[in-house]
Amino acid sequence: MPATVIVGTQWGDEGKGKVTDVFAERADYVVRYQGGNNAGHTIVIGEERFALTLIPSGVLNPGVTPVIGNGTVVDPAVLLDEMATLEGRGVDVSLVRLSANAHLIMPYHRKIDALQERFLGSSQIGTTKRGIGPAYTDKYSRHGIRVQDLFDARIFRDKLDAALKEKNKILVKLYNQLPMDAAEIADEYLEYGQQLSGHVTDTSLLLADALASGKEVLFEGAQGTLLDVDHGTYPFVTSSNPTAGAATTGAGIGPTSISRVVGVTKAYISRVGSGPFPTELDDETGETMVDVGGEFGTVTGRRRRCGWLDAVALRYASRVNGLTEIALTKIDVLSEFDSLKICTAYEADGERFEELPRQHRVLYNCQPVYEELPGWRTDISQVSSFDDLPPAATDYIARVEKLAGVPVAMVSVGPQRRATLTR
Repeated sequence: MPATVIVGTQWGDEGKGKVTDVFAERADYVVRYQGGNNAGHTIVIGEERFALTLIPSGVLNPGVTPVIGNGTVVDPAVLLDEMATLEGRGVDVSLVRLSANAHLIMPYHRKIDALQERFLGSSQIGTTKRGIGPAYTDKYSRHGIRVQDLFDARIFRDKLDAALKEKNKILVKLYNQLPMDAAEIADEYLEYGQQLSGHVTDTSLLLADALASGKEVLFEGAQGTLLDVDHGTYPFVTSSNPTAGAATTGAGIGPTSISRVVGVTKAYISRVGSGPFPTELDDETGETMVDVGGEFGTVTGRRRRCGWLDAVALRYASRVNGLTEIALTKIDVLSEFDSLKICTAYEADGERFEELPRQHRVLYNCQPVYEELPGWRTDISQVSSFDDLPPAATDYIARVEKLAGVPVAMVSVGPQRRATLTR
């Protein structure tokens, strides 16, 4: 059975968790293929709200096997705490599987992440200071420590000693910090290995067997396209590839397995942290989007910057991900406005851009070109089918489809599972 990838088309926070949760009702495996605990998914089931950072959203669907792929970086303390929290709320985590090839976030990664960000001052990128960037840096410089190393104490200690020779020099000489103790870290992490041993496996083989036997496999990315380290608004990006192509390398499957790519798109747009944002609204409309949409980070609680939907960025996301369809979320938030706007192009230095500019500096200085549409000014949170949406809402959806060049197959009109309309 071909696999499905669910990917964010904006700067993250599009509502991927809810969309993944809805799709997971008919999936056998849900796979997280990149990122770490710097991104979270909020899912509302009945009166309960779940905030997940590492475990895939499918864990809330009984019988689904949640898989954390090799492309992730994992803080074992965070993972164990998340599993314990879910168990305490009656969620079965026995099926959670963790790739032996995933890289570990170490205490020195968290420390260096926070120090680097602090020393950047006004040039801060806006990281979550959870060690994700430094962990990926060690991975690609071939100095990383992987999950599988937790099960060989000699190898783990050797790798840790080698890492601390460099990291302690950085901490002491560059940042005037105390050195870290290898024995203390080793004892802590080897204990984590014992606690996680029943969940660690060759997830590439697990997924290959699942696909070969006709199981439905769902891949979910963290963050969004515009935060992709290659394709986003660099350097204000994450340290991995949230785009759909990374699902293959981050999970260890072949690209021919994927036939469906669902782009999750918020009906407006938001971002957390620093970086360019052409349609950002520093006015009452933006504040309303924050307040009504509950636009605060799942992981950090930081206020999100909000603005009108950017079709230029959406077309770009469609292209680099190869979207087959769009899941449009939080359209109910737009019920607050008499009229709506969609950015269809940028203008800068006398030039018009209908595609994302080659040089991202243009994004700092451009003026968005807006198309205005009527609002519907009525509560749609209880609507149960497309046919019952107000005409202005269906017109808005049709315009998004036209501008993106991709059909809208799902619309979310509220945070609940049931508040989802599918075509």
